[in-house]
Amino acid sequence: MPAIIGPVQIINVGGGVVQFGDTAWISPKSSMKTYAGSGGFNTGGFIVTNNGINGTNVVDTNLIDQPTVGNN
Repeated sequence: MPAIIGPVQIINVGGGVVQFGDTAWISPKSSMKTYAGSGGFNTGGFIVTNNGINGTNVVDTNLIDQPTVGNN
């Protein structure tokens, strides 16, 4: 069923899917694993992080966390 959409402003799409209107199916897939220490994911114009000694535990005993192959 068609839809009437008003004004739309998309500033940024990073790795995503934007769909307007009819479609049979949309099935984007991705997976990742990220490790970061203390203050590792801070973003902004002016960042000050004061950290002491820290460590990131990267021991991962899972062989497969989220399989995406063949998962349509």
